Parts: sequence; C-alpha cells; structure tokens
Amino acid sequence: MKTLIYIILFVNSFVSFAQENYRLSSQKDRLRQYSGQWVSAMNPSTDSVAKFPEIKMSSMNNFNNHSLTVEVFQKDNSNQYNPILYEIIGYDRVTDTVFAAGHNVQGAFFTGKGTFSSEKKWSMQDRDLNGNKTMKVDFNFQNNTDVILEGFDKNNNSLWKTRYIKNNPKNKNIGIQLVSVHDDMLKNPEQTLIQLGRMGYSYVETFVYKEGGFYGQSPEQFKVMVEKSRMKFLGSMTFFDPEDKNDDTAINSWWNKTIQDHKKAGVEYLSTSNSKLKGIKTIKELQEYCNYYNKVGKLCMENGLKFVYHNHADEFLKVEGVTVYDYFLQNTNPEYVYFQSDLYWMHVGGVNPVHYFKTYPNRFISWHVKDYKELGESGKIDFKDIFNYQKISGVQYILSEVEAYSFPPLFSVNLAWEYIYYELLK
Repeated sequence: MKTLIYIILFVNSFVSFAQENYRLSSQKDRLRQYSGQWVSAMNPSTDSVAKFPEIKMSSMNNFNNHSLTVEVFQKDNSNQYNPILYEIIGYDRVTDTVFAAGHNVQGAFFTGKGTFSSEKKWSMQDRDLNGNKTMKVDFNFQNNTDVILEGFDKNNNSLWKTRYIKNNPKNKNIGIQLVSVHDDMLKNPEQTLIQLGRMGYSYVETFVYKEGGFYGQSPEQFKVMVEKSRMKFLGSMTFFDPEDKNDDTAINSWWNKTIQDHKKAGVEYLSTSNSKLKGIKTIKELQEYCNYYNKVGKLCMENGLKFVYHNHADEFLKVEGVTVYDYFLQNTNPEYVYFQSDLYWMHVGGVNPVHYFKTYPNRFISWHVKDYKELGESGKIDFKDIFNYQKISGVQYILSEVEAYSFPPLFSVNLAWEYIYYELLK
C-alpha cells in the first residue's frame, strides 16, 4: 500500500489546551507568511479560485529562511502558464528591512525595499536600476493563506489589485491533528479547516469525539466540512478505559456506538492511549489491557475500521522486569491491534524507535513526529535518519506533533508542513 503521510500535531489528553497569544515579531518571520505555492482569486473581493487561475506563483524559502525565490506565471489562451516575473525577496539583518531584486518578462530589472508595519501589512517600494521610483506594492494578509496585493504608481494612484490564495501541493499526503489548532477550531472550525487544506494538508485527525460528534457537529456534518476544505477525515483519538476489563456489556456498548458514529464520519481508524500505566504493578494487569485492546481491535476490524494504540513515555517503564511497550507488542493480536509510534515520547522515554521497528517489523501502522518546539528546531531528534526506516516499520500514516509553540499555531502548523514536505519527504 502506498504510504500515506499524515501530519498530526497532538497534545495528550491531560495537557491544558490554553495557548498563549503568540505573535510574529520579526521581519524575517513575517516574511515567511509569503512562502508556498499561490494562485490568484477570481477577483480581489473574494477568495474563490477558478479552475484555471489567471496567475500562479511559487515562493520558495532559501538560506535558512532569510530569502524567498519567487516565480510568477500567467495563463495564456490555451490554459498554459508562462513566466512573467522572477525575483528574490529577502530579509536584511543589518538594516532590518525586506529587500527585493528581480526582472519581468520584458527584461526590465528592478530592486525594492520595504518593511512590515504590522504582522499583516507589508509595503515595498520598487525602483529601476537608475534609482528612480517605479511602483509601490502593498501586501495585506487576510490570514495565513490569503493575501491581497495592490500596486501604485509614483503618484500613489492604484495600478492593479489582485488576491493570492495559498495552494500548496498534496502529493505527499500530509495530514494534521486538529489539537494543534484547537482554539482556532473552537472559534471557527470551517475557516480553520479551509486554511489547513490550502497549506497542503490532505487529512485531519481529531481528539474531540464527544456526545457522538466533533466540535459540535454531527459525524456527517463534520465529514462534509472537512471534505469541503479538500481534505479527508482520516482518524480519531478516542478514550474509554473501563475499570473492569471483563465487562463485555459496557465495552461493547461504548465501542459499538463509537464505531458507528465514526463510520458515518468516514474515518479509517480509531486510536487510543493509556494514562494509567504508572499505577500498574503486575503482569496480570498488563495482560488485562492486552485482552481489552484485542476485544476493541476485533470489533473495529469486524466493522471495517482499524484500532491503533498510541504511546507516550510511560510505556517504557518496567513492570516485574518487563518493558510495558514490549509486552503490549508481544501480547496483542497483530490482526486486531496496530501501533502508532510517538517518536518524541520514545525519545523522552529513553528509547530509539529504530530499535522497535527492527525488533517488531510491520507492527507500526503510523508514527507521530513531534519535536520539543516546532518540528526540526530542537536538534535533539534525528528525524531524517528515522525516516529511513519507514518500510521496515510498516508505516502507512506518518503523524507529527507540535506541543510547544514559538509562533501563532496556524503559522506553526504551516512550518510543520514545510518541514515534512521539503526536509523529510524529499
């Protein structure tokens, strides 16, 4: 099966979801909002995009995110796209300004200099190579995936106005755990999902299954909302841990309803984790959990779903000399129970995930890829090496977590997409 790469930014269930009001303070960080693949909207007053947009733009990061290589293409009468502009836009640390140098299809070269007056507003003054002012361009970011541009002549008369909508590629099948943008989802789930789809995400995974629905939506409603954003509702984290693991009546009652609700939503798998492992003292208790997971996994399989166990760090504690995670792997039925390796929590737990992939090949249907801050920033986890072991692990869904933010969450999850797409999945 073709590997489905799924980014998930997940904070475990006992962590507070309160997020600080992070801001983009530096010119360099603000400029990164302009990275990605963009297309023009039908007109500046709407974010609707035609099947064949008039303009396509590629804006790629260079040199540790200090500059962008920008190429602009225009549609001709046969719906082919031809280059019309090429430029480098960068951040200059010495002057703390944004600069540009480029040329158009007629061969006219120009330079530009400007600043962000706020997180959302950026102005650039262009000049020809004789130093004469040519055009001023104002950029007004509506959000992380929507920016309005307007050009003015030297007398400040408007020359043109256009709107770019981010349209990053989905060919590497990257997804996201919606806990990463939990507050945004609570405020406006539809618009948040639209932004995520434009960033290049292909799938979502939830953790908020409650009263038979998701974010106040029925399973059918939420499925439609996700698909409208050009994504798929792929998976859901669910939590039910009965005191009596032999109470089949309670187990079947809760899980059968949960499974049916998720089938209506069109998901492929249900996942769970265990926050009670520190209290386990005997192998008998571990075996009771294995028996329970096998029951749930069998129910899921019989209903066309997969059941996935997600680890944190406590799985690498020992009970009567046996590592909990190894016991779970050895005593659950591979036909019923899949495993979701959380690479960050494995690192915290002091183990190398590659060891587990080699020891238990084909048991790990998915990974969670999380760092101590934004993905790839800490330097503590060698993600590039770990990604060499996708095949032996049996991974189908690769999930990433961001638990601590340096930037606004929607900005950070865009950085996460870029890291996975450009650095790990070359």
